[in-house]
Amino acid sequence: MRHVSDDERRARMGVRHALAPSFRVDSPEAATRAMTVLHATESATVYLSCWARVRSLDAADVDRALYDQRSLVKQLAMRRTLFTFPRDLLPAAWSSASARVANTERARMSKDVVKAGLTLDGNEWLDRARSEVLTLLADAPEGLSAVEIRQAVPMIDVKVGGSAGEIWSAPRVLTHLGATADIMRGTNTARFPVSRPLWTLTRHWLDDAPADLESADLKPVDLKPGDGYREIVRRWLYTFGPGTEDDIVWWLGSTKTVVRAALAELDAVAVSLDGGGTGWLLPDDVAEVSDPGPWVALLPVLDPTIMGWKDRDFYLGPHRNQLFDTRGNAGTTAWVDGRVVGCWIQDETGVVHVRLLESVPASTRRSLDAEAARLTEWLGGVRIGTGYVSPAMKGMPTALAID
Repeated sequence: MRHVSDDERRARMGVRHALAPSFRVDSPEAATRAMTVLHATESATVYLSCWARVRSLDAADVDRALYDQRSLVKQLAMRRTLFTFPRDLLPAAWSSASARVANTERARMSKDVVKAGLTLDGNEWLDRARSEVLTLLADAPEGLSAVEIRQAVPMIDVKVGGSAGEIWSAPRVLTHLGATADIMRGTNTARFPVSRPLWTLTRHWLDDAPADLESADLKPVDLKPGDGYREIVRRWLYTFGPGTEDDIVWWLGSTKTVVRAALAELDAVAVSLDGGGTGWLLPDDVAEVSDPGPWVALLPVLDPTIMGWKDRDFYLGPHRNQLFDTRGNAGTTAWVDGRVVGCWIQDETGVVHVRLLESVPASTRRSLDAEAARLTEWLGGVRIGTGYVSPAMKGMPTALAID
């Protein structure tokens, strides 16, 4: 059995994730494809994940891809998380991960509205709510805000107690419509880094995109669930492989049965990992990846690199508890050659500072500081707010560089 060491896994990260300088890419689309998808829970993450991987980037370049050409599209999918997808991967998500989320959401919402006394038939209530929203948006090709939709569809202008103790309202219906690929987050009415989207019908958003892109006449029924999962797993293996079965199950938000079927259909190759685990690679990707040379990176909260695996010891070392909040969400991170050594923050003036969790050579510290200066210049005084603050970001002492 081929063995892939932790050192090689970190080398693959620098190459495949477009983080080593000589492997950076030329566009937001290429950066997104390199990572399979980008996390989009916070709007700024998409921009900063691209900044770290694209040789020369303006925020306007990301806006162009998201809102003008629509070559990148936001879609709720794996683990009920919002991602930015390459346009051609959407059908795979719609038929698999997004459909799974939609089914789970339907079951929960239907139960909740009955418990709240809004109806005796939760499925009928949700179908009617969805129909009213879709009818409204059919006459609004430019899209409407969530507030405008709620005001125009009184039946969803309610607050419902959820089974997990949360309170949900109209946006939960929009979330379900997004998961079923009926509607999408369209034009952003706010400027970077704030997200304030208009909701629009999927057919309006994609069919009106430039004609030189692939046809947008894609429906969830175009692929069977297994076909969709297989394509997503294929791309994940190229980006993150080798990964374990547990890594893929966690990232995909699915089951071992689904993952094992995809691995079998892809003829994935088992490899041994440091620590005794078994990882998987695509059959045409078993050759050793050369070391890309030294590199550093400053990545945003929930960047796909830090969130790519369930087993993260080979790049987190002893720092896991300092880099994630209590819900398992990653904060900002500072990387050296495929290992996380700290995080980064902004001060009140918008200047980026690196906070180290371990000592590094003085030359490495200078490289990290240079990257912080580059990010400071790119942000131009814009401060990035976040709901995902790790213990390290809250004020861990900075380790000194060593000679």
